[in-house]
Amino acid sequence: MLHHDVDGTALARSMGQTQSSPTGTLPLEDRFRRSLPPGATFKNPILPAPSADPWVLLHEGNYYSCESRKQESIWVRQASCFTELNQSEGTLVWSAPEVGSNSKSVWAPELHRINNKWYIYYAADDGLNENHRMWVLESLTDDPTGPYRCRGSLETSGWAIDGTVLQLEDSSLYYIWSGWPGKVNGQQFLYIAPMTNPWTLGAERTLIARPEHAWESVDMAICEGPQVLQRDGRTFVIYSASGSWTEDYCLGLIELTGRDPLKPANWTKHGCVFCKTDYVWGIGHCSFVKSRDGSEDWIIYHAKTKRKKGWNDRNVRAQRFSWTEEGLPDFGSPIPTGRSIPVPSGSTAVTIGL
Repeated sequence: MLHHDVDGTALARSMGQTQSSPTGTLPLEDRFRRSLPPGATFKNPILPAPSADPWVLLHEGNYYSCESRKQESIWVRQASCFTELNQSEGTLVWSAPEVGSNSKSVWAPELHRINNKWYIYYAADDGLNENHRMWVLESLTDDPTGPYRCRGSLETSGWAIDGTVLQLEDSSLYYIWSGWPGKVNGQQFLYIAPMTNPWTLGAERTLIARPEHAWESVDMAICEGPQVLQRDGRTFVIYSASGSWTEDYCLGLIELTGRDPLKPANWTKHGCVFCKTDYVWGIGHCSFVKSRDGSEDWIIYHAKTKRKKGWNDRNVRAQRFSWTEEGLPDFGSPIPTGRSIPVPSGSTAVTIGL
């Protein structure tokens, strides 16, 4: 979504070459990077509707995103900058079986690198929503685009979606997800459990956040989509609240304020931190990434394009955020669609290699 004459396609054409495949799918040895000049901009959305639950990370100079398509397969895109993810068709890394406990409703996959291996965590069921559980794929090579093998489901003591990994400074691993407090749909809380390895939980779940306020309870009392954000020794979890199908979907913040994340009293809720405006609504399910040079923090999130209830109108957006004097993330307000935004610091364009 770059809006500048010097982007990957323009440079390739100026050299008399055409792109035979999207830049994000080219092997590293076939790429040529060029720093974007001052003044280069992009515009939201970076991925058009229908797209949601974005997960983006930076690894060895490339950005990777992970997504579910048609709720039946998982794809990984690769790009030189997350603003160019739409130029990658992506790589299919896993398809759901025709039948079984993880054959339907594949939701919100996340790609994580743990102990020098790649893992993908995703939610799936057998066609019945009450059977939604978290599942794990493990890479067979050092390539984030696969191949992968399925390591099975995580024992979450019931319904579970939107799982993510928390790693503390002592390298201890924890899993955080959204679950039902009972066996019936109607409320979703955030839970945590220690991990004995990347595919096994080591204890029963512990409740760390529940919907308590009006902004967390529009159409349904929901806390979901937890995402870890760490800075200066502090650990935050940004989560989505209210019904994801509504225009009032928003982001809340809890912070680990004690040493042990398994003690509910050690989690402090700071309130709603990112919400709708007259121009952007249905904001939620984010991830966080640094600019290529490491100097900027960016939030990647989805928003709705229509005010009526539903899921198929969501698209993926990006904007830079800052920090308050108290050390809390400051996301500001969502930038309106179509407004020019400076590209992330250190961004490059990718073209066919010479």
